[in-house]
Amino acid sequence: YMIPQEYAARIKYLREHTEGIENVILSCHMHNDLGMAVANSLAGVEAGIDQIECTINGIGERAGNASMEECVMALKTRADHFGIGCNIETTQIYRASRMIQTITGVAVAPTKPIVGANAFAHEAGIHQHGVMANKETYEIMTPESVGIPKNAIVLGKHSGRHAFEERLHELGYTLDHEKLEKAFEKFKILADKKKVIKDRDLEGLIGAVPVSGEERYTLDRFVINSGNTITSTAVIRVKKGDEMFERAAASDGPINASFHAIDKIIGKEIVLEDYSLRALTDGEDAQSEAIVKIRVDGSNEVVTGRGVSVDVMEASIKAYINGINKYFND
Repeated sequence: YMIPQEYAARIKYLREHTEGIENVILSCHMHNDLGMAVANSLAGVEAGIDQIECTINGIGERAGNASMEECVMALKTRADHFGIGCNIETTQIYRASRMIQTITGVAVAPTKPIVGANAFAHEAGIHQHGVMANKETYEIMTPESVGIPKNAIVLGKHSGRHAFEERLHELGYTLDHEKLEKAFEKFKILADKKKVIKDRDLEGLIGAVPVSGEERYTLDRFVINSGNTITSTAVIRVKKGDEMFERAAASDGPINASFHAIDKIIGKEIVLEDYSLRALTDGEDAQSEAIVKIRVDGSNEVVTGRGVSVDVMEASIKAYINGINKYFND
């Protein structure tokens, strides 16, 4: 919790007054409670630290840890000052950030440096003019340097498998044949609902493809009846292997009703710890991403489920089923 100058001074003092310290690898582990984790880490590098302990997206307890992407890109863009580097492949930073967001269900703020949605966006007129005249005016790094693709191929319902696979490669994804086929099937379904498929849509599709194994339960269909003057009801039908299971439930909202219906199908009392919903892209046909954190009643194990769809209810139901699949994956 020291300021960078104070921290650097202490490191220098240790180096000057500790016998044999030249044979020791010095490492710094910073927490971001005062927003100075990256600054202190870099101050440590200047003072002779050999190793920075950091995390992708700065995730960690309380306010988080030093952000890996910020430390790495600071060392790279200010190499003339620090005079050192690291072996991180920076073009994989954006993809790694997206993967961590998908796994943890914790999204980064749009204004997050390096990987935030607005990191390379310029809205103010004077900013736009400066960037058009000379990118280095406001951009000290390029989107491509951290793995954000520049090529904007437009995909739609008539796009073939080759164009789909090529775009995934440009985004940094390599899927085996089975996962590619599943992803392409989801892509064609989405393309029937959206005219233009954006990169964030593709990332959402990849995140919706099972990492390993088959899904125990899959959503077949749902019917929701809700309003501000009636009790919400949901009828959910899911598939398990070759069997179909359908249950109905009523509750004080369509989300709760849907989740209760699924609970009846699996025969378990599920506790919903957290639920969030956000748009992956802009526009009326934007895909929604739902994140749930659930646990079985009586258990302390919490799992994260994720669902993506242009329909917010479908995304929510898929997220709940995804979490259940993780819980009961044999």
